[in-house]
Amino acid sequence: MMVEKKSESDDSNTTKRADMPKGAAYVASRLKFFPETPGVYRMLTENGAVLYVGKAKNLRRRLDSYAHPERKPVRIQRMIAQIDHIEIIETATEAEAFLLENDLIKRLKPYYNILLKDDKTFPHILLTTKDEWPQLLKHRGARDRKGEYFGPFASAQAVNETLAVLQKAFLLRSCTDNVFTNRTRPCLLHQIKRCSAPCAGLIDRDDYGRLVAAATAFMKDKSTDVQRDLAAEMEKESEALNFEKAAVLRDRIRALNQIQAQSRDLGGIEEGDVLAVYRDKGQACIVVFFYRGGRGGGSFASFPTQIGEQTDGEILQAFIGQFYTTHAVPKEVLLNVDLPERAVVEQALSVKISVNVRGARKRLIERAEMNARESLFRRRSENAARAELIEALGELVGSEKPLQRIETYDNSHFQGTNAVGAMVVATPDGFDKKAYRRFTIKWDATTPGDDFAMMREVLTRRFKRGLNENNLPDLILIDGGEVQLRVALEVLAELNVEGVIAVGVAKGVDRNAGRETLYFKDRSPLNLDFDNPVLHYIQRLRDEAHRFVITSHRIKRKNATLVSALDNVKGIGAKRRKALLQRFGSVRAIQSVDAAEIAKIDGISETLAKQIIAALSGKDG
Repeated sequence: MMVEKKSESDDSNTTKRADMPKGAAYVASRLKFFPETPGVYRMLTENGAVLYVGKAKNLRRRLDSYAHPERKPVRIQRMIAQIDHIEIIETATEAEAFLLENDLIKRLKPYYNILLKDDKTFPHILLTTKDEWPQLLKHRGARDRKGEYFGPFASAQAVNETLAVLQKAFLLRSCTDNVFTNRTRPCLLHQIKRCSAPCAGLIDRDDYGRLVAAATAFMKDKSTDVQRDLAAEMEKESEALNFEKAAVLRDRIRALNQIQAQSRDLGGIEEGDVLAVYRDKGQACIVVFFYRGGRGGGSFASFPTQIGEQTDGEILQAFIGQFYTTHAVPKEVLLNVDLPERAVVEQALSVKISVNVRGARKRLIERAEMNARESLFRRRSENAARAELIEALGELVGSEKPLQRIETYDNSHFQGTNAVGAMVVATPDGFDKKAYRRFTIKWDATTPGDDFAMMREVLTRRFKRGLNENNLPDLILIDGGEVQLRVALEVLAELNVEGVIAVGVAKGVDRNAGRETLYFKDRSPLNLDFDNPVLHYIQRLRDEAHRFVITSHRIKRKNATLVSALDNVKGIGAKRRKALLQRFGSVRAIQSVDAAEIAKIDGISETLAKQIIAALSGKDG
């Protein structure tokens, strides 16, 4: 990496004019030191904050444009004025620079780059073909289990719907390995004809293997062959007067037809994504449709930020670069607008990009563009309604400035055990789930089950860190009444936190929603009308905090159950318990794997792994 930083000795060699802005003068003075090769450049402020990350086929030529800010939009002129120094990384090709650029943008999140607001992971369907009795299940996250992965799907709902149909068509087990190993009688799924019950020995290994092969072939877009074979088998059973077996085969064919109905008129796309961008009034939406195995996997909408004066093609190219940095690249991508550097993107991602298409493919792009337009308008409408509510809430609590960050707090415990606190964050754009925080209650001075002491600990820890990071809310809502509010006010006073409004939200004597009482620092308690929109918004904030803290508490209890169960296993100490939690995360996750998977952890033998499974299932090791 090459760093170009200004120094006193540069004054004699400077080429700047007296009236040239600071950042532009620096770029002009250092141009001769920049190579004429492909690479990535980072523009930084005096304190090291990254302003912008870009790539170029010729670094010197690209950076020369920043020495002439008068040719740039006002927004970019402001950026140039803040430049203190530039760091560059040379690459072999422009395609390599494209990949590096987008990796840096995702990690550094520069202020002047187009950014993806959400970088979600997408679920897949996993068929564990390497298992003795393969399992069909929903999978999200790293592909660390051996088997066939199908997807991605845009949502959990899309996966669940497809899984339900696949269970009807192929009768493969979906239960965890632990449940499968310890079951001797068929479960309900067998009764409703969604499983062949290999756990109870109702199907032999060869027949089950044929079901697995058929499911794999179907998901790999060989559905015609699978359906033809099933039809032939059904006819054979009918001729042999085995009408019950023929009826089962008929139902399986119907299930496959249900999936196939989603695959019509795809223009021959077997593995591809369809992307469309729509921009209006300084906002943009990009919709992505997934198509795998000749079938649709649903769609999702993304709303990139900091788009500035970029063209639709530039916005879409920035999205593609960042999105496919962390997601699997399909064979083909269809777009509604062309990219400014399509050839570079194709080379970098090894993907075919199609723009000017006809027939069914054009209809797919038009559908994506229509969804992008509707999603943007719907989001704008929702944001406008939310902005009105937040403005009304600000007036209610007496805020002198618009509320930008609202935090809601709640605690949960079970008879003083597994105590946990939680914070949820709301902004004018909605709930900011990446900013949510869990607090494990750990202070010795906090009495188990003391809700007031728990709240004091949570708020103290949060605001100490907030002061250090200069990250404070405008309003905090405390789930509770006058005493909880007093605790919050004492914490804010002790830490000298200024400008943060605290409000307590308590339910009525019957704990009925709609009869909440709001408690303030220097005002009388207030009860809003049952149909007041601001009250409904406060209820939504409080309910989200309650949902999040209850979920956190349940996870903590499950992990505590794991520790308790493993205490009785000889050879499992604190170090191995920690390794198990870090590897699998929860009791349910450990129960879903076999002994061989657990034995992959350093220090755990297969014999010990079997004892762990036995302990978690309530059996003797």
